[in-house]
Amino acid sequence: MLHSYVSKIAPVFYPMKSFFTAILFLTCSICYGQTYASLVAEANTAYNKKEYEKSVNAYQSAFKLERKNANDLYNGACSAALLGKKDLALEWLTLAAKNGWSDIHHLKIDKDLNSLHGSKEWDKLVADLQVQVDQREAKYDKPLQKRLLAIYDDDQVIRREFLDAQRKFGNTSKQVDSLGKIMMHKDSINLIKIVEILDTHGWVGPEKVGGQANQTLFLVIQHADLKTQQKYLPMMREAVKNKNANASALALLEDRIALREGKRQVYGSQIGHDNETNTYFILPLDDPDNVDKRRAAVGLGPLSEYVQRWNITWNVAEYKKQLPDIEAKQARQP
Repeated sequence: MLHSYVSKIAPVFYPMKSFFTAILFLTCSICYGQTYASLVAEANTAYNKKEYEKSVNAYQSAFKLERKNANDLYNGACSAALLGKKDLALEWLTLAAKNGWSDIHHLKIDKDLNSLHGSKEWDKLVADLQVQVDQREAKYDKPLQKRLLAIYDDDQVIRREFLDAQRKFGNTSKQVDSLGKIMMHKDSINLIKIVEILDTHGWVGPEKVGGQANQTLFLVIQHADLKTQQKYLPMMREAVKNKNANASALALLEDRIALREGKRQVYGSQIGHDNETNTYFILPLDDPDNVDKRRAAVGLGPLSEYVQRWNITWNVAEYKKQLPDIEAKQARQP
């Protein structure tokens, strides 16, 4: 499924002081109306709890309203396959492909879809998608794409393991601490590779290496050190102007840099965790009253829906009252 480890639905967490970064791309960041977004969020939550029937039901309700988001359709297919509804899974996968979903590499290795393998319908879907991919990628820089995809996998698989350990053992467990150290080591190696690519090729767009390989640049820079982030921020801003990067992804990087510089975030993407109460909260946010306007401008959905995954209820009046305490809490962090 296109969940945490590939940054599509569930957030990807990065250890940094006491807070995390949630990375969202087209699935959760683009909202087709509150009802649709709420249903998809409900479906995602059910999937993460392995409540596949509830997940499929929520996706079915959402798709009665909208059937154009390729990533949502793909994720719905995964839940359907896990529930044993093979025909429904294949139907949604076909719709996902018609709406632009084309990550055939992930399709083939996604264990959620194992129950579909071997059927004539599955073989035809894979073959048809391969033809589409080959036609589109004829002009790609294949060697560069291969390098970026390898980094992508290396970056995201460890994050899946990290998230699974968080859910199973808790944020302060030895397992999470150990995986966090492994993740940071991998990050340091991947950063060297990405810096070399950026300095040599610039911020290459999806038309040159494909969407997933293009996202790798952001993923690695997003959890790099502050100095590196500051260095490549202007390059990413220019890439957004040239449609070589997503404005929603840039917003997340802008937020992380702002907080690291001791400022308030702009889009509310950064979520903190209080180890004493085991609760999550929105890190210091500038102009909370107008945050949804700013989020909408870069393709992000309403903050109230975004924070539901951490059981946070967004109340702007209450947040403004709590903001001094939140800032004081962050100032005490080492």
